[in-house]
Amino acid sequence: MKVDRRLLLDQGYIIVRECIPPERLDGLRASYEAIIERQRAVWASERGPDDPPGGVWEAHGQPRVGIMNPGLVDEKSADAVEIWLHENTLGVAQQLLCRPEATIAFMSVMCNPVRDHGPDKWHRDVHPIDMGPLSNLQMDLVENGPRYIQWNIPLYDDSVLWVVPGSHRRLNTAEENHHLLQDPKAPLPRGVPVELNAGDGVAYANIFLHWGSAYNATLRRTLHGGHSIFSRNREKGFVRHLSPSSQDLFAEWDARGELNQDRTYATLRAAVDGDAAAYRAGLEALHPGAGDSGKTVLNVFMCKAAQHLRVSKMTDRELQAVPEQVRRWSFADHPTTLNWGLDFRERFSAEEADVLWQRFSTMDAMLQADTEQFIPGFQSGPMGYYFEESPHDIGVDALVAGWN
Repeated sequence: MKVDRRLLLDQGYIIVRECIPPERLDGLRASYEAIIERQRAVWASERGPDDPPGGVWEAHGQPRVGIMNPGLVDEKSADAVEIWLHENTLGVAQQLLCRPEATIAFMSVMCNPVRDHGPDKWHRDVHPIDMGPLSNLQMDLVENGPRYIQWNIPLYDDSVLWVVPGSHRRLNTAEENHHLLQDPKAPLPRGVPVELNAGDGVAYANIFLHWGSAYNATLRRTLHGGHSIFSRNREKGFVRHLSPSSQDLFAEWDARGELNQDRTYATLRAAVDGDAAAYRAGLEALHPGAGDSGKTVLNVFMCKAAQHLRVSKMTDRELQAVPEQVRRWSFADHPTTLNWGLDFRERFSAEEADVLWQRFSTMDAMLQADTEQFIPGFQSGPMGYYFEESPHDIGVDALVAGWN
């Protein structure tokens, strides 16, 4: 299936009609229902003393089942994974991403709650604390194309998702901020519903403004996941149930993930050594041909990786002085931003992590203000990090100049 990448770059999303071939729809409904029932049993067994009998299933406003969780996919439900490898999903992502080396970042299914929970808040999937200012992410997307594409693919008709077309290329307007501060759960000016028939899909740049408009008891089974040029799949027990060609594809992605971890390590090692040329070469290896905006975003990701490493090496007593938000994000696993997890951090000693932080601490300061910041429409509350723009030069040249 061929798609027009210009539509995604212009409006921030693209609708793929009959993303799921009609003849596969009933089979996928059955497979996902079986997976959901297995997860419901897990949630019921894990419920706390004050939780309802169904645990998360009954308490959450939008129960999400991650189909890569252990023990959920078997031979009969393997098509729940295979659909993410189809030419209408993986093949489309390969056309939309900045590079064709698309891998699965995650796979899940969003379900309706058992009772009405109302709408969600308008938001961009951006966290200044681990991704950097929005404006740099936008310039990178416009210049190079997305490194990550997110999907909603409903198994039943779905118009829950609303979007503000074009908002992936600009900051919030004053009018939008006014509305978001007044009521972040009400329709926004220029917001439009994404109306999908069963089997249609919408692929989108998740840094734009979007909204879950209604979480109620109406039956909802909407596949939700993403494809990325940087990814790492930890739980792969389901792979043995897939076709031989799909197993080969996951093996190829494993090798590519290891290679990107090695490239990340080499880039950070160059920073430890104060080797500017090797550092630039490392960024180029991670994203060949990326322009200045792309390299700046990777530069920020490296700064965040240095922070993750530093915090992960701290003693419990030292951690008490670290802001709670930094602690939480530092122990997350987020390969799309080159945070490969705790086992990756074992490649560096505590002393090396300290040296690495010395290389990036000035840049981290440039990403923060002296006062607490907040912009509505983000997935973060108030914090010291700039949400939209840093007034300082956070590019590669400025970073490596400080090493001398």
